[in-house]
Amino acid sequence: MTEFERDLVKSFNSYFEKNGVRAIAYRRKQHRFSSQFVDILVDSIKPDYYIAIENKSISTAKGAKKLYFSQHFSKNQVERIDTFLNKSGRNGYLAVELKQGRGKPRQAFMIPWNVIIKRYHEDESGLGVKEIKRFMEIERNGEKYKVGSFFNEDL
Repeated sequence: MTEFERDLVKSFNSYFEKNGVRAIAYRRKQHRFSSQFVDILVDSIKPDYYIAIENKSISTAKGAKKLYFSQHFSKNQVERIDTFLNKSGRNGYLAVELKQGRGKPRQAFMIPWNVIIKRYHEDESGLGVKEIKRFMEIERNGEKYKVGSFFNEDL
């Protein structure tokens, strides 16, 4: 599990606990010879909280200008995630963390999965950093993400 995944899981569960929401965020353990559909699952009887999140990190400090489907996703990963979302009924998101180098804060953005799959089917190569920054930012408080903004609420 990456640090970004761990931070988001903790942030979601902290949000749920503080706000009395019956939901849980978790990451299924990945075994060597089995694939996982997405990085983070959130289970709840409330549809707004029944979500799946794929996480990607790119380093703008090292010159990344784009999140590429061919480079940052494994072969057929976009299709597998889309199939999982359609079969499970979950709301899907791509969380992208931008690592901006030493001394600069990381930023993370949530992109609805329907945007990702549309771009993918249009044979686009990916999403540029400027485009990623147009989506909803997951606020950061020191070293922790605040997911309340994801649900249009303050923590």
